[in-house]
Amino acid sequence: MKFGVSLWLWTSPITTDVIASFTPKLKKWGFDTIEIPLDEPDMINASEARKIIEDNGLSVTTCAAMGPGRDLIHPDKEVRKNGMNYMRKCLDKAHQLGAPSFAGPIYAEVGRCWRSTEEERARDMDLYVEQLNKLTDQAESNGVTMCIEPLNRFETSFINLTSQALEVVQRVDSDACKVMVDLFHAGIEEKNLGDAIRLAGKDLYHVQLAENDRGTPGTGQLAWDEVAVALKEIGYDRNVVIETFSRDNETLVAAAAIWRDLEESPDKLAIDGLAFLKQLLRG
Repeated sequence: MKFGVSLWLWTSPITTDVIASFTPKLKKWGFDTIEIPLDEPDMINASEARKIIEDNGLSVTTCAAMGPGRDLIHPDKEVRKNGMNYMRKCLDKAHQLGAPSFAGPIYAEVGRCWRSTEEERARDMDLYVEQLNKLTDQAESNGVTMCIEPLNRFETSFINLTSQALEVVQRVDSDACKVMVDLFHAGIEEKNLGDAIRLAGKDLYHVQLAENDRGTPGTGQLAWDEVAVALKEIGYDRNVVIETFSRDNETLVAAAAIWRDLEESPDKLAIDGLAFLKQLLRG
């Protein structure tokens, strides 16, 4: 199992200079993986960033920033086109960075919520599967797995549960499309964290996490022992990545509702969170 942290903990958007600044620190602190959010893919020189990461002995994962206009199932055809163009650009950037995964709520703009009848939801689901099927050839040839992230009810009305993400994965039926679990969101929506992980099973390709208050893992109410048991039961051996945000991150503070300091500093959150996770999952 590899332990990582998202650069969103410190700043946004992520640039080549940001990657150069933080990569040596993450290596020194004991992380295995650096997660690069692709806020603006063109702001990252992939070959330069990849060399920096590899020279520091780290692996890399990537995640989506599904902001305004990035939506695969929007009623407006032009918005859907923009969302698909973003996906294609990110799949290429992930490949260039050497990342095996591109994860996130890769279906709709974060914060867009809408009420649906059963028929309307079925229509949106059909459209989403159709859109992903248009991307699988590129993802497969790039060696990048798209990982679908359920979000909590306040950030989307489309995919809130692991079971819903798994339904999509089973319908797409490509090794380049899998499930991810973010324990912050799952802690709001799932009845049992361990059961959600077991349900994903062999299709669980990526894990993000933070405490129930989006703070340092191990300092709150999440059922961490359940998580550890379930990950062991399914033989999960990929990345577990701390993903949260600091109040200094002006770009994301409102979107993630970070109204107070979650820890003394982002550095302390990363270091203490890593120590807890290593003891939990390796102990």
